[in-house]
Amino acid sequence: MDPWERLLAERACERLVLDFVHRLDLGEPASVAELFTEDGVWRWPAGDRTVRGRDALRRYFGGRPTDRLSRRLMSNVLVTVTSPDAAAATSYFTTYRVDGYEGGLVPAGPPTQVGHYQDTFGRADGIWLLTSRTVHLPFGGPTRRLPR
Repeated sequence: MDPWERLLAERACERLVLDFVHRLDLGEPASVAELFTEDGVWRWPAGDRTVRGRDALRRYFGGRPTDRLSRRLMSNVLVTVTSPDAAAATSYFTTYRVDGYEGGLVPAGPPTQVGHYQDTFGRADGIWLLTSRTVHLPFGGPTRRLPR
């Protein structure tokens, strides 16, 4: 691949990684489905969960509690372009999350999760999309519920 094409592909895939967490935290969670191919897959091996296809992804992410407040910190995004239409990435995340949020400032606490995503990407008609995302979670606990 031409170096510029490789750089543009890397940046497009990195943008998907960041757009995903932005939509979960600050946008409409169900809209993350649009970042996947029609047959895209979300896997969480530790919980033996697999969600396949845009419609199922939309329902899964759209089903989050409406009183959930979350913020994810992304780092160490490493994209490897494997062909003109395929790439893979590993990225680290730290999730802060509470349920029962009714507004205002939440006292800081430890993160709910720390782990990494293993992603694959495909390009069709010049557009990069996630084909799969696998969650690896070595550090995690239950989501804290705020007192009423």
